[in-house]
Amino acid sequence: MDKEIQNILEKARSASRKLNLLPAEKINSILCRVADAAEANTDKILVANAEDLARMDKTNPKYDRLLLTKERIAGIAADMRKVAELPSPLGKTLAEWTQPNGMKITKVSVPFGVIGIIYEARPNVTFDVFSLCLKSGSAVIMKGGTDAYSSNTAITEVIHGVLREEGVDEAVATLFPPSHEATAELLNAVGYVDLIIPRGGKGLINFVRDNSRVPVIETGAGICHAYFHESGDLTKGAAIVNNAKTRRVSVCNALDCLLIDRSRLADLPVLLSPMAEKNVVAFADEEAYNALAGKYPLVERATDENWGMEYMDYKMSVKTVSGIDEALNHIAKHSSKHSECIVAQDEEAMERFRKEVDAACVYTNVPTAFTDGGQFGFGAEIGISTQKLHARGPMGLPEITTYKYLITGDGQVRNG
Repeated sequence: MDKEIQNILEKARSASRKLNLLPAEKINSILCRVADAAEANTDKILVANAEDLARMDKTNPKYDRLLLTKERIAGIAADMRKVAELPSPLGKTLAEWTQPNGMKITKVSVPFGVIGIIYEARPNVTFDVFSLCLKSGSAVIMKGGTDAYSSNTAITEVIHGVLREEGVDEAVATLFPPSHEATAELLNAVGYVDLIIPRGGKGLINFVRDNSRVPVIETGAGICHAYFHESGDLTKGAAIVNNAKTRRVSVCNALDCLLIDRSRLADLPVLLSPMAEKNVVAFADEEAYNALAGKYPLVERATDENWGMEYMDYKMSVKTVSGIDEALNHIAKHSSKHSECIVAQDEEAMERFRKEVDAACVYTNVPTAFTDGGQFGFGAEIGISTQKLHARGPMGLPEITTYKYLITGDGQVRNG
């Protein structure tokens, strides 16, 4: 291991132990002060962000993720204050019992220790993961991408300024070098890092999962579907599909594929009409293409490659299905198990969808755009877990703690 990297990791591990001793009131105070400092240093952060933006093509789907504005920074600060207001997830008694021999066993929530976050061009993540990891008692190593390095550096300087003033070790929030070599070191930091969480596209997540020797929670890749059932309300459906697709196309909860029941093909142009203003291209199968031709301005014929594609752009697949069975089969084959939606009024269809769809978040007459820690009342999120072990869906404070058993006795010994 590179000596400089090893030194960074050792400092983070040492800082994590000290963090356990900080009272909840102190942590909440730090979070509020960092929120204040973020707003006070908005101009400084935006100058750094402009440097990053200047290196990226505006047509790149990641451009919107990279972009910071005064309003977005104010929103980030508000989220940090919400995290400060939430109850501490630490020291909670999760279970407690006494064995026949009088030995008392208590299961309590505790920090992970050191959490490594690997993320792409999303500088807001730097503030988010700092606030959540600090609140949950873990030091965080932040490995952002080169695209956002200037922004991440400016944000980390703001965080460190508050930590210094509060007498807290700056290593509780460490910005890792942006190089690929540093990523490899982090993925192999056994004994220094307790958990790795990747936040980004499918390529990043697959790379981290396949190359990490440190335990990984998979997050982020979102191939999201909406199924418009034969009983779907057209007005609700048009609003839901439009919101899921166009609210922010670059995020993981954005809609990628609309499944429409064959009996409702005549309504497809109306269902898609709100998206025409945003120039959303519809890649449609033959039946859907014929239904849209001359009635929706941006329609192209789909190929097999369009099914299971995460666009992160003003593009969407449209597939015709002959009922709920075909819709469920398509989702089972192509879903990333992130967020799936049904638009329907039929109770039996809605219940089947809820029971049979295997995803972290399953929506009924609500757009997938709501898969977000803030929207779930978590204050913020460290990622959207698409796996099933330990955590699933938006990961808030409870999901980034673990637990240990405290066993108390009075001299009991084990016989045999």
